[in-house]
Amino acid sequence: MFVQGPVPGFRLFLVVLLSAALIAADARFDKLTPVRSALATGLAPVYWLGNAPYAFTDWFSGLFVSRDDLQQENEELKTRLLILERRALKYAALASENNELRRLLNSSEILDDRVIVGEVVGVSPDPFSHEIIINKGESDGLTMGQAVLDAEGLMGQVVQTSQFASRVLLVSDSSHAVPVEVVRNGLRSILIGNGETDELDLVHVPDTADIREGDMLVSSGLGGRFPRGYPVAEVSSIVKEPGEPFVTIRATPKARLSQSRLVLVVFQPETRSEPVVEEAPPADGEEL
Repeated sequence: MFVQGPVPGFRLFLVVLLSAALIAADARFDKLTPVRSALATGLAPVYWLGNAPYAFTDWFSGLFVSRDDLQQENEELKTRLLILERRALKYAALASENNELRRLLNSSEILDDRVIVGEVVGVSPDPFSHEIIINKGESDGLTMGQAVLDAEGLMGQVVQTSQFASRVLLVSDSSHAVPVEVVRNGLRSILIGNGETDELDLVHVPDTADIREGDMLVSSGLGGRFPRGYPVAEVSSIVKEPGEPFVTIRATPKARLSQSRLVLVVFQPETRSEPVVEEAPPADGEEL
């Protein structure tokens, strides 16, 4: 006897209905975040396996390095170490002076941000999404929204975390925006990505603004998402169209968005609450 199964159109209707319900639950009530986190945790071995060929090649090539190459590399590292130590001493003196000035101004901000070093273990295959995957996650204390840098400047922010890995949205993504200011004069604006890894757009700058090619743009700290003072980009071109109220400005990212393998994830310092001062009750006969 032939038994007819469910009608294909009915099954398709159930699938569409279930998909719509899941989309609504995620968009309105954010119910699928734990599911995505669990899936990302399960895919962590896949990220490590994808990075294994590079690690093995690097380890294997290191077995055949000559003695002369090692000595030359050692000398270069010693020279770089001396340069970095000199810079560290200079920055330490500046930080000490700046901290003293902040104490004099009764400011409660802390300068030294805590960071953790991570490694890029994956890149998003979507050409319209500029994202990378790093090998640090919730077990290392990472949370959504943390700023990510390389040795040159700001790379982006953490947008998704799992137990052992995190997804980072780069500043070049078309959905990313960073509040910045010009180091030379403090002019504030917004730097947005346009889908190009070597170019960013500085928007809403009036044609009368004092901005030049070569100006350094650093994070302004507005909005509280990115710490203030980190290099983001350098102005590369300025185009003024006749009759237009705003100028078209392009900037080159300081970070090596498509090349860096080691990154720094920034933990912003916790703000210290101000002590509560209780006023003494007025004495007898004293007016309030």
